[in-house]
Amino acid sequence: MTASQMTGLTDPPFTPTVSVKPVVLPAPYRGEDLPVRVSAPVTGTNLPIVVFAHGFGSHLDGYAPLVDHWASHGFVVIQATHLDSRRYGLPADDPRRPHLWRYRVQDMKQILDELDHLEASVPALAGRVDRSRIVAAGHSFGGQTAGVLVGLRVMDPMTGIAQDMSDRRVMGSVQLATAGRGGDELTPFALENAPWLLGQDFSHITAPGLVVAGDKDELPLSTRGPSWTTDPYTLSPGGKSLLTVHGGRHSLGGIAGYEAAETTDEHPGRVALVRQVTLAYLRHVTGIDHTDWETAQVALTGDSHPLGRLESK
Repeated sequence: MTASQMTGLTDPPFTPTVSVKPVVLPAPYRGEDLPVRVSAPVTGTNLPIVVFAHGFGSHLDGYAPLVDHWASHGFVVIQATHLDSRRYGLPADDPRRPHLWRYRVQDMKQILDELDHLEASVPALAGRVDRSRIVAAGHSFGGQTAGVLVGLRVMDPMTGIAQDMSDRRVMGSVQLATAGRGGDELTPFALENAPWLLGQDFSHITAPGLVVAGDKDELPLSTRGPSWTTDPYTLSPGGKSLLTVHGGRHSLGGIAGYEAAETTDEHPGRVALVRQVTLAYLRHVTGIDHTDWETAQVALTGDSHPLGRLESK
């Protein structure tokens, strides 16, 4: 069964892609060089950019169901391996651990600073990239990373200060199954393992964004249940959309990878829905085409679709 048959939505024509990895960037702030993967269509010009942040423990080779799909439909997708990756295996007493959330944001900014180098690293890509259209995206911990780039304020657990670390080069965001507000809704597990969630302020996110949440996403981080992951939509100002994936758990059907061990609810239909709606949104927010996004809004209104619901404010 094709994606269109599963979801009732269609994709624009695809283009073959090329990926180059690792492109190694200097990153003295984190004590390790920054390995990066760049995926892009082999043809096309004025290509928008998606900088993608992986979930806790993952790496630059993850999320092929999304990354390959976006790249084959006209986007340059850039992924890094952040310090929390299992590939690094930081010990529990590593002094960098309390700062993992901040290093991730710095990684993304380093990528944006090094676009000349990254563009030149992919054969025939130079001169085909539109740097005025950059979207930040991420799953789980990566959703917070993407959020910070568009205005999410995170209270540093070491200083108690929540500073503005947004980046004007980023025009919008896609946040997938990511964290909600902190405070007394956090569990002891969250306070011990992710203290950077304690104080999150969504009120400064003015850039447009799409939030994707599974209505069965029970995380050990909050006492709220699945509704916690909708906070980036409900607690931020207008200009946002929310895709609720029916039956979706934290991996939203398996977006972390085709063979990813952390997949919590393997379901090709959910993956197809997420990749089609996120692509439609990326094309919409970067001004490529609005038709697929408008079609998705109609098809997913209310409870009319078996796989999900799409709403906006």
